Amino acid sequence: MDRREIAALLAYIGRLDPRTTRTDQAEARDQIATWHELLGDVPMTTPHGWDARAAARQHIRVSPYQVLPADIARPWESYRRDRLVRHTDPTPSADPDDQAAWTAELVATRRAVAAGSAQPAQYRAITSGRTDPELEARLEAIGSCIPREVRVALAPYRPARAAREAAVAQGQPDALCVRCEWCQAQIGEPCRRRRVAPDGGARGTAPRVTPHPGRLDLAAARQAQETEQVQPALA
Repeated sequence: MDRREIAALLAYIGRLDPRTTRTDQAEARDQIATWHELLGDVPMTTPHGWDARAAARQHIRVSPYQVLPADIARPWESYRRDRLVRHTDPTPSADPDDQAAWTAELVATRRAVAAGSAQPAQYRAITSGRTDPELEARLEAIGSCIPREVRVALAPYRPARAAREAAVAQGQPDALCVRCEWCQAQIGEPCRRRRVAPDGGARGTAPRVTPHPGRLDLAAARQAQETEQVQPALA
């Protein structure tokens, strides 16, 4: 605030609390100078919620003491801290190799947020609302959030998943939808090679690309059972 804004703020406070009014011209000049020295870096208002007059009015409402510059500065510092806490630095548009420009843009963004001239940049909140209908339609069309060409490129690095997708594409039962009775692999997990140790116990080692035959039989039986349940309902 400049001196004119300080004078306007003091005039507003004086209307609400006459105790702060200075009738002597010299005292009024000294009061303006003191308040300007302490509140020169505090704006009168910002586009996003800050108003020094509102801070003064709130103090007069809840406190029996006269308004001091600290009663304006404290809410301002809280306002700045709250905005910076809610702010997440966006990626600067400057060239990342230009460290000076990159840092300057980050600093300028933070200062604008703290000063109330820009809104904090926040990550999108995680909600439990409905999925975007356009996203649902797209996932239904492609069948997966991973594009087909990406799955093909990843196939050599996850052979068990690739074998599962290929089997389902050919109309075969999804073996991973049931628990394996041989290696005790849970639903969704690939089978593991089960070997008998010298002490007679079983141990599992590396995962198998293809499921155990017994797991395939269980998956086929489950698929047949589900088909039998669906057919009467469609008849």
